[in-house]
Amino acid sequence: MRSMFDEQLSLLNRELLEMGVLIEQSIRSATRALIDQDVEAANSAIAFDRKVDQQERDIEGLCLKLLLQQQPVARDLRQISAALKMITDMERIGDQAADIAGIVTYLAGAPYMKKLEHLPQMADAAIRMVSGSLDAYVNRDVAQARQVMEMDDIIDDLFDVVKGELIDLIRVDASNGSQAIDLLMIAKYFERIGDHAQNIAEWVEYAITGIHKGEFPG
Repeated sequence: MRSMFDEQLSLLNRELLEMGVLIEQSIRSATRALIDQDVEAANSAIAFDRKVDQQERDIEGLCLKLLLQQQPVARDLRQISAALKMITDMERIGDQAADIAGIVTYLAGAPYMKKLEHLPQMADAAIRMVSGSLDAYVNRDVAQARQVMEMDDIIDDLFDVVKGELIDLIRVDASNGSQAIDLLMIAKYFERIGDHAQNIAEWVEYAITGIHKGEFPG
């Protein structure tokens, strides 16, 4: 019985990693769409979101099966409960990558008011946070999970920089306002992706230690 349960837990880990790969691909596609003003890449990010939604449903079903058909001990119960929380944040990350892609489709064809510098940096940090949090879950590595939590400050600082630059551009020329708002929304979505990745890392720590520091509410 225990060997079968362990096999299903291993399957859960694999499914979580596959979902993680999907959201990383979604963020990468949205970022490529943003940088290159590539509508096809934007559409790919939106398509990935539909796959992420399906993966969330599959993992949720597996977790419920483990809870109802097996008798998990405390450590196993924490792992399954954390997985259920993690997939909610992962699904939201997929949504936000798709939201970025949606804005990019409106921006395609018009030159950017300034060279994009900090938004790609936010995207890179977000991808590293997502990847790091999932690696920490599979490897049961609390130190790595805490490193991911600390990385959220990088994205927050970059968001403040982007916001300040866009406000300055609007002050110089009010006609920049519409595109500036779109770019600010994109920056906000990257910032929220970082928040959700931090949240995933906090659930990883809970799965391992039983201690949870508090969930990002958005």
